[in-house]
Amino acid sequence: MRTPTGLTTGITTVLATLEHQLERLAHAGHADLLTRTRQGIEKEGLRVTAAAGIAQTLHPRGLGSALTHDFITTDYSEALLEFITPVHDTPAAALDFLTQLHAFTYTQLGDEQLWCASMPCEIPDEESIPVAEYGSSNVGQLKHVYRQGLKYRYGKMMQTIAGIHYNFSLPDAFWPAWQQLEGDNSSLEAFRSAGYFRLIRNFRRYGWLLLYLFGASPALSTSFLAGRPHTLQTLDKDTLFLPYATSLRMSDLGYSNKAQASLQICFNHLDTYADSLHRAIHTSHPAYEQLGVLVDNEYRQLNTNVLQIENEYYSDVRPKRVTESGEKPVHALMRRGVEYVEVRNTDINPLLPLGIDTEQAEFLNAFLITCLLGQADDLDERECALVAENHSRVVNRGREPGLLLHSRRGELPREQLANEILDKVARTAELLDEVQGGDAHRRAVEAQRDKVAEPDLTPSAQVLAALRSSGLSHSEWVLEMSRQHRHTTTPLLTPESNACLQRAAHESLAKQAALEAEPAPAFAEFLATYVAS
Repeated sequence: MRTPTGLTTGITTVLATLEHQLERLAHAGHADLLTRTRQGIEKEGLRVTAAAGIAQTLHPRGLGSALTHDFITTDYSEALLEFITPVHDTPAAALDFLTQLHAFTYTQLGDEQLWCASMPCEIPDEESIPVAEYGSSNVGQLKHVYRQGLKYRYGKMMQTIAGIHYNFSLPDAFWPAWQQLEGDNSSLEAFRSAGYFRLIRNFRRYGWLLLYLFGASPALSTSFLAGRPHTLQTLDKDTLFLPYATSLRMSDLGYSNKAQASLQICFNHLDTYADSLHRAIHTSHPAYEQLGVLVDNEYRQLNTNVLQIENEYYSDVRPKRVTESGEKPVHALMRRGVEYVEVRNTDINPLLPLGIDTEQAEFLNAFLITCLLGQADDLDERECALVAENHSRVVNRGREPGLLLHSRRGELPREQLANEILDKVARTAELLDEVQGGDAHRRAVEAQRDKVAEPDLTPSAQVLAALRSSGLSHSEWVLEMSRQHRHTTTPLLTPESNACLQRAAHESLAKQAALEAEPAPAFAEFLATYVAS
């Protein structure tokens, strides 16, 4: 029987659990498996004009097909690029690949720039946001209609926000080794899924710390909220902000969407998660029924369900599994279990050329391993409510002096709770460095302790300080930083990467053309089959 102890669990018990797991793995000779992490990075970024307006041009042909390219595609808008690295054995290798994607893309942008912040440029109205196009194939039309649905359901403006998704997993060899130590008799697939959900539960408990340490969106253009009520303050006539905010992107203004608050997706275990998500994508919603699906010969959405597809659910962390052709993500999870987790609460840091650096990635790995090996109890409804409240306080007031957050022992100072979490991550970091050699993980943890002691060192504080000292608006300052990053990164493109990415672009265009030339049923029939599945 699962007993939810949640925030009532003592810190000494949590530490004992982590230390016990680390010691057992080390004693059994398996500590090296913790260092063999697998990571990939997905990073979004708006294409903008030389005057910081959202680009109205089509996806650059030199970047290939957004439908079929493995590494360079688009997200919601035709102007919202998305870079996808392959899975790599080290954070440094993933970031090197991301560097090459940036550098190659810069060579194809002409006088456009790649926006280096999460919150968008100045956008006069929603009509100026072009919805992404993917060609005439049924799959391409499906992707476009899904985005039309997002427009009608939530509005276009929210879809221009950009972020970084960090995909993380441990090697296949880790799971049978840990399962044997745990004395678990379930299938390996079930054990691995349960382990990743243990990670997810602890990530939700402690994820507020990542928002404090790495949040980088304390300000935004006034155009983003034009005509909408808000409580932000005015920095200048074109810039709104909150003085102690860390990540407005992850607040109710951004991807924390109130329309989905009633979904109650359960993150405790694979079966409850899959069931609740499956229910959401197969239950019609009255407000979406009123929108209609096919109106005046135009598709407004894929269906009238609470979620058109699984990806419509916005969350800061997701269990994931690579899908097979034509397979839905939730079905892949149900059939073959969790393969990796996707961390989705990472802002683009406009002070960094890639928006993220190796130190941050090394810390993320140590943090995620700590979550995996930490307490195993479920999240109950009360704890979920406290987790949500901590999230809200940190994104809006994270650097506020004297800020209190919910804990197992009542409300306690942010600094105390942050250091308690960092104490746990430091134990993991120590073991990782002992196995690998060097001190990269320990240095990454100490850098975060500095931010806890001195909030002015956080990216959100640095962004506000830079804005104030520059005398520029949010859009003007981000444009200037975008130009600097392009100047710094473009020379890093290697001849090998240039040739490889040019070839990938050509091949993706040919692949899309071949797909569109294949005989296929009418889109209405294709969509009906897809929805029914």
